[in-house]
Amino acid sequence: MTAGIQTIVYPVKDAERAKAVFGALLGAEPYADTPYYIGYKAAGQDVGLDPNGHAQGLTGPTPFWHVTDLRERLAALLDAGAELVQDARDVGNGRLVASVKDADGNMVGLLQDPVA
Repeated sequence: MTAGIQTIVYPVKDAERAKAVFGALLGAEPYADTPYYIGYKAAGQDVGLDPNGHAQGLTGPTPFWHVTDLRERLAALLDAGAELVQDARDVGNGRLVASVKDADGNMVGLLQDPVA
């Protein structure tokens, strides 16, 4: 059902400044550097910078739980009282993401990779 938290995404307003900071922190260049996502790998974790994150409702770093059925997990979270922030959407190559807030306003992201 879930493979745990493997991705954390930071919404950023200035991608170049954010790349400088995270490059210094992680001691690496990004493996992905696009206008919509800048990704780093660190100890098996994906650390992403999202230049459009603020416009999509991300208010701070958001952990993304990797799940096998995003729509099922999203429905379960909403039934349990979570508030929808970003409905399920394909961010490329069949990868689905969605995000909600829990009752305390904490962000929870869901991520489903396409079945190989």
